Amino acid sequence: MARIAHLSDLHFGAHDDRLVAAVEERLEEAKPDLVVISGDFTQRARTEQFKEACRFLERLNDAGHEVLGVPGNHDVPLYDVLRRFMSPLSRYRRYIDDTLCPYHELPGAAVLGINTARSLTFKDGRINDEQVAFIRESFARTGRETVRILVTHHPMFALPVGEGPELGEAVGRQELALRAIAEAGVDLLLAGHNHRASTHQARDLVTDAGPALVIQAGTATSTRLREEEQSFNLLEIVKGEAKVSVQAWNGDNYRSRNAESYIRHGAHWQSVSGDQLAEAPGT
Repeated sequence: MARIAHLSDLHFGAHDDRLVAAVEERLEEAKPDLVVISGDFTQRARTEQFKEACRFLERLNDAGHEVLGVPGNHDVPLYDVLRRFMSPLSRYRRYIDDTLCPYHELPGAAVLGINTARSLTFKDGRINDEQVAFIRESFARTGRETVRILVTHHPMFALPVGEGPELGEAVGRQELALRAIAEAGVDLLLAGHNHRASTHQARDLVTDAGPALVIQAGTATSTRLREEEQSFNLLEIVKGEAKVSVQAWNGDNYRSRNAESYIRHGAHWQSVSGDQLAEAPGT
């Protein structure tokens, strides 16, 4: 069994210290095997913001948590044009992780992060041919019994960004990415960017997208909200089964808002639980 905490959109520089402390407290209670952070560690990619994010990661490491992260579009400088195009992720590499596409193995699961942040776009993401090849090669080394998890900042799909009909942009070169994901046998897609928590079946979003379960995390510590409170996800993953619990801020701490279980039947994930469960995974 693999227990994963999925955080996203920390936005240090536009964060609330109470939320940061509450996340750390909840992680200490849940004791995940891996903490995944799907991008936007900072608000404007400034040095002090990266230092704050680095101190957060150091505290997680000191508490015994393994961390895997990928950059987000906010981790690329916006107003420092020279740095944006000459060395867009130099501060990320210095303070967060020198590896932009990290890989981590857990009992029964393999987790791969892919950097979708680009200098040429202000907010949208993109995937390239080299990354597609890397996805295929990385997961080809795992056994078929292994649950394969891909982490990006930008969603692979156009998903709601508010209560209205507006949809966010899908990752650039979506068709290429989805084909690679299906061929690599990816089981779970973890992303953020939209500041909204949700779980979908890929085939319900795009025809022939493959059987992956699409899991979006809300913003964990930012004050920048999109009609939804701060949250992050706790996941329990075993072969053919995934349990997803949203940990939502209630004004005092993070507690389970709802939890769902999914069982993989052939090429389909099937929901097997109600909307509300009393306990989060691992508690």
